[in-house]
Amino acid sequence: MTITEQRAAPAGGFQPHVGFLAKAIVYEIENLVPGYAQRLAGPFGATLREGVELVIRYGLGTPGRVVTLPERCARLFRELGRAEFEAGDGLDRLQSAYRIAGRVAWRQLAESGQARGVPASRLSACADAVFGYVDQVSALSVQGYTAAHTTSAGMLARRRHLLLEQILATPPASPRALASAAAQARWALPDRVTMVAVEASGHPAQPDLPDLGEGTLADLTDARPCLLLAAETDLAGIARALGGRRIAAGPSVPLRDAASSLHWARRTLELVRSGALPDATVTRCTDHLLSLWLRTDRFLLAELRHRSLAPLDELTGKRRARLSETLLAWLESPDSAVELAQRLGVHPQTVRYRLRQLEELFGRSLHDPDERLAMEISLRAERETTATKVTEVDE
Repeated sequence: MTITEQRAAPAGGFQPHVGFLAKAIVYEIENLVPGYAQRLAGPFGATLREGVELVIRYGLGTPGRVVTLPERCARLFRELGRAEFEAGDGLDRLQSAYRIAGRVAWRQLAESGQARGVPASRLSACADAVFGYVDQVSALSVQGYTAAHTTSAGMLARRRHLLLEQILATPPASPRALASAAAQARWALPDRVTMVAVEASGHPAQPDLPDLGEGTLADLTDARPCLLLAAETDLAGIARALGGRRIAAGPSVPLRDAASSLHWARRTLELVRSGALPDATVTRCTDHLLSLWLRTDRFLLAELRHRSLAPLDELTGKRRARLSETLLAWLESPDSAVELAQRLGVHPQTVRYRLRQLEELFGRSLHDPDERLAMEISLRAERETTATKVTEVDE
């Protein structure tokens, strides 16, 4: 006996044969949707069958009119969408299955209605209802899929934030702990990384962070935001994605030294903001290593300056400044008096006079390589400090 022979009405007649029609729908889906046969044999298939039966029972019992499906039914179709996401699939195959289900149901309705002489207008209304339910359950599955994606993305973001914290911990987490955290965060641990300090936005953190690439870990909610870059990246592009905020990149280092890279990235950004380094949207710390080093330990640097430049301490401010400038120029490049004069913008005789004064003040120290190095470092540090003070006054 066919299902057409078992029915008594186009839609209401389905009620005694809900299970039979549901099986017919699932059978068609198994044969027409590639790769679904295996999935329909498990929990996914059971959920789909139950959902189809509920649509027939609640929906097609009111032919010619689309009603909102009860929550129990809606929950099943949202769950089907969620299951597709968790399986790593899109919604194409599921939506195709729904369309097949609609065609099977309509075919059975049409055969039954025609056999009993149901008016065409009534059959047309039934067709609208069938495909209205197809649209409804499709939308429910999209909701489930989207909710699963959102939840997964939020969880993944939290796991990656935790991974970044473990990488930057002092001391860093063990290799085993990092490997486990990276696996949970779906992030491949690189051999080398570059840390980037980001200027704070001055505004509350936005819930939707910019897409900075799969190789990037980000903490933009901290008072001192930062990024971890697993590969060479377009830093200017990152700055644009962050709304033009200034950023500073630390050196590329092994993963275990990420905290050190971040320290120097942040120090570089501080110097940019203070005016000690040129104002730029993107600054690489490796372009300013000497400036950074000269500011590393103020106490030891002051001690070095006091010892190596002591002969200048008794001079007046202007005389000291002139002799310091000449001494640094000579230490950096011991050119002839004529060449030094051109660099300093003074007369060669003036340079010769200053060099004789320096010889009297420093004596043999001017010819000792270690002493010369100490003098040059101290004078460079003075120049950096003076430039910073001038910038601060100008601001």
